[in-house]
Amino acid sequence: MSNTTSIAGKADWLDEPSLQSLLALLSSGGEEARIVGGAVRNTLLGQAVTDIDIATTCLPQITLERAESAGLKAIPTGIDHGTITIVSNGRPFEVTSLRADVSTNGRHAEVAFGRDWLVDAQRRDFSINALYADADGTVMDLVGGVADIESQTLRFIGDPEQRIREDYLRILRFFRFFAWYGKGRPESDGLKACARLKDGLAQLSAERIWSEVKKLLSAPDPSRALLWMRQAGVLTAILPESEKWGIDSIHGLVTTEQDLRWDTDPLLRLASIIPPDAVRVAAMAGRLKLSNGERERLEYWANASLPSAEISETGFAKKLYRSNVKGIEDRLRLAVVSARTQALNDNKAMMRAGHLSKLLTYVAGYKRPKFPLSGGDILSNSGLEGPAIGQIQRQLEEEWVNSGFALGRDALLARIPEIASTV
Repeated sequence: MSNTTSIAGKADWLDEPSLQSLLALLSSGGEEARIVGGAVRNTLLGQAVTDIDIATTCLPQITLERAESAGLKAIPTGIDHGTITIVSNGRPFEVTSLRADVSTNGRHAEVAFGRDWLVDAQRRDFSINALYADADGTVMDLVGGVADIESQTLRFIGDPEQRIREDYLRILRFFRFFAWYGKGRPESDGLKACARLKDGLAQLSAERIWSEVKKLLSAPDPSRALLWMRQAGVLTAILPESEKWGIDSIHGLVTTEQDLRWDTDPLLRLASIIPPDAVRVAAMAGRLKLSNGERERLEYWANASLPSAEISETGFAKKLYRSNVKGIEDRLRLAVVSARTQALNDNKAMMRAGHLSKLLTYVAGYKRPKFPLSGGDILSNSGLEGPAIGQIQRQLEEEWVNSGFALGRDALLARIPEIASTV
């Protein structure tokens, strides 16, 4: 990159009329506005851009007034900290006034608004996140972020310990951004500071911790970041379940994802580094406040039994019918990873990987068969009612499953009188 860096021609989003008109609106009358953070960083890295954030010298109230006078929807999402969400042509832009931290307590900051771009840059966490771009794409780099992007170095701005004490979430952000944008070994001073101050993570809410961990696990290859988190004692602090289980399988999972074109799946990656212990999984889900869907999936995985690689298709269909399919699928995926890793030196493991992969293919096309009878069918053909109906239905369903789902409706109806006579 040259001394004058620009994202012009590299970012289709830069030319969007809604963005350009908003920047012009906030830059009139002696004020200034620039795109900041992730959109600039990702464009320079050649990565996708989702959110576009704007920094401005306008005070929050001025930002609100200008947006409303232009007929734009303005939402004071974080006005105490200078942030207004402005919706232009259906697209939300987060607009924040230039700030300096007055005081911090490890979780929240009291801020003062200002007009100094360097002061605003110096309060941000990492150099690669403190890049600004004008409407024409010219990049303003006040803290060496461009050079760090070129070398894929994740570096705290200023003293790492001071930055972490301002907000302990920055420990997790350090490893998350390293997973996405870093290479080699993490920057030494930052890594040491994270290790020294890891006890501060206890001050963070479960929601903030899980949000960062999930983003880290969504990186193309989080294995190096997880390794350094373990070395620094950070992984054990937030995920003690991983301590005696290890994270060795994460690299094999990432390799298998790439080889077999599996989608990146942060929950499966989490499952790969914790023991399949339903009690511990439930405790972890409660501590991190996972969503109901996330908790249920991990619990089904922990409770699922891995089918034998030699199981017949009929036997496997029965197992799937009686089980949670996703739980078995997750078990199979991690078993495939394990077998593929062992197959490098073990021909039997290579055969096992092939058998397990066939089962996984079967799961992908599996549709749970529907039992042909209803309670009403049994009621009208048995002459019984109440709990007996359920008892008959369970026995018929068991016979249907054991037949490999081959018994048809007529055959099942014909069985009702005989079963009813024994109830």
